[in-house]
Amino acid sequence: MAERPILFSGPMVRALLEGRKTMTRRVIKPQPIMEGVKSFGESWAWSEIDKGGFSGVTEQQMRAEYGLSQSCPYGQPGDRLWVRETHCIHNAHGQHRDDGKRWGPWGGLPTTVSPDGTQIAYYREGFDRCDPSRWRPSIHMPRWACRIVLEVVSVRVERLQDISEEDARAEGCPPCIGVDDCANKCVLCPSQWPREWFCHLWDSINAKRGHGWDVNPWAWVVEFKRVEA
Repeated sequence: MAERPILFSGPMVRALLEGRKTMTRRVIKPQPIMEGVKSFGESWAWSEIDKGGFSGVTEQQMRAEYGLSQSCPYGQPGDRLWVRETHCIHNAHGQHRDDGKRWGPWGGLPTTVSPDGTQIAYYREGFDRCDPSRWRPSIHMPRWACRIVLEVVSVRVERLQDISEEDARAEGCPPCIGVDDCANKCVLCPSQWPREWFCHLWDSINAKRGHGWDVNPWAWVVEFKRVEA
């Protein structure tokens, strides 16, 4: 079993904690098909050699062959991903009172203590009190500070726009936040338009990198379940 770090944004960390997110899509780098090379549906084949070395394959064959021949950087079923998120680390000295409770406005917040007991990690997501600290980007989170661990259930290759509504919900689509009886009335709720919600989420992260929804890039689809950290 291999273990790898993976970055998630604040809203996606919340979705993980709430059990709404059970899969993630990540751009395949480099893209397996050369820029400018197009296919014309499931039954048509490319005529040029692509970056992955495949020539004259259909979309269906591409999904199967690339998924088998390339090693997913996010692991294989059974591997684990430890989640990096925005955080801050403080010296543990003086953080607790004699009765074991924490001092100050941070008492009761989720924390993780370093193995040697000298440091405490706090997490930006869900921190709704005064913010006197400098938050550290998720990329800098040490392994000991991780509070969310995921086990890979399945890995496949897919065009981004092939995502189903069910999968879009599994990407962490937020529930309806309106009144109790608005299920068929609240047209602005993301839960009513999960693919559209996912499109906006994807573009907010990937469009500036040249892999927006309209480009329809190939992506790794990683399904997972949360396990004990």
